Amino acid sequence: MYVGIDVGTSMVKAAAFDDTGRELAVSSRPVELKLHGGFVEQDMEEVYRAVVAVLDEVAGRVPGPVELAGLTGQGDGVWLVDGEGRPVRAAASWMDGRAHELVDRWLADGTFETVFRRTGSAMFPGCPGPLLAWLDSNEPKALDAAKAALYCKDMVFQRLTGAGPATDVSDASMPFLDPRTRTYDNRVVELLGLARRRRLLAPVSDPVATAEARGEGLPPGTRIANGPYDLPACALGAGVTAPGDGLLIVGTCLASLVATTELDLTGEPAGLYISTDRPGYWLRAMPAMVGTAALDWVLSTTGVRHDEVDGLLAETPPGANGVRVLPYFAPSGERAPFVEPRLRAELTGVSLESTRGDLVRATCEGIGYAARHCLEAAGLDGNLAVCGGGTRSPAWMRLLADVLGRPLRVVEGEVGARGAVLAAAERYGVPLDARVWTRPTQVVEPDRGRAAYYTKGYEEHLVRLAGARARART
Repeated sequence: MYVGIDVGTSMVKAAAFDDTGRELAVSSRPVELKLHGGFVEQDMEEVYRAVVAVLDEVAGRVPGPVELAGLTGQGDGVWLVDGEGRPVRAAASWMDGRAHELVDRWLADGTFETVFRRTGSAMFPGCPGPLLAWLDSNEPKALDAAKAALYCKDMVFQRLTGAGPATDVSDASMPFLDPRTRTYDNRVVELLGLARRRRLLAPVSDPVATAEARGEGLPPGTRIANGPYDLPACALGAGVTAPGDGLLIVGTCLASLVATTELDLTGEPAGLYISTDRPGYWLRAMPAMVGTAALDWVLSTTGVRHDEVDGLLAETPPGANGVRVLPYFAPSGERAPFVEPRLRAELTGVSLESTRGDLVRATCEGIGYAARHCLEAAGLDGNLAVCGGGTRSPAWMRLLADVLGRPLRVVEGEVGARGAVLAAAERYGVPLDARVWTRPTQVVEPDRGRAAYYTKGYEEHLVRLAGARARART
């Protein structure tokens, strides 16, 4: 039995697989996001307890030895820990917006672009650079007390194994890692005013760190590999490894990834290059801030249940009877395929005649347009796989295929956990057939007529977006 652990933003999951990749059991626990005044934080102890709980449950449901475990989780944010991996303060989430004024300043004075040209990372308020700089100015005692500024999965790995603080090249990619040398760029640390905090950056394990479990959640001695984080783990779990092929993750974050062997640090600074365990191979990532979270907000506001979405999408025509949504709902603005910390969502074309179905369909279409923008910017020219919670809606998948104008290889189940296992197997030299493990559940073809309609709609979306970006800067 192989176990994948996926420590998500709002849900912690563990999945057990047999040696063919068949899911044997899945356990999940929700974890709370605390939002207040642009701050978005998480209780590390709650997150860790959820990890132990889901591992205990999976182990109880699937008796038998655990061959190995792979760990993945949400990226970015700042998880300040002491020498034992225990929290110094609450974790600042990747969704946090408190450092937006710093990002605004760095955009204006050229620091933002300089960092991108050196590391391929377009900073946003919830990534470690701005957050650490904000904490250095506003909560210096927290940094003084911390042993390391980790990422989510790294905290869990340290607690499960007792290993020292460490991260991997994928998590370290934003914003301090030089993608060519695969080491921290100390000039970037200096540019962000963090030279005196350099000691907090965890050592980069290349390839990913391994250790044995101490007995919480997993049997003592179980082999565990720490990483990659959730975006590249999902790419592995969906079989996206050939240059030009892409993955769209329709989850809390709307993430677009394209495999590449070319490192191009020209053009508009946006997204990031995620380093992988294969030197010379990257994932060009355009992780938009909000995916299913935008739809969840609309559903909650309108009183629509999740099980009603497919019916409403089927009843409402393309174009949502004139209702349009720019789906930039995150309190920290947008980070891909551009960075605009003050950008906010806009709903237009709404009247007393508009229905709940119009609002739902317009939101799904807006998310689709945002995905198309990200995928084009990332350089997609091959096959496209899709995974994440959004794949549970067949109607939304058909809509996405039409908006994107291309077939979708839908990969269902715990794709991040699956990728974490495949990464762990590679690290430990355990032979697993990745092609069998990553077979798509189905392929959704676009409708030619609707795809043509949405191509025009996408052009109109870009015009509306340009206006919204201009307003965000005033």
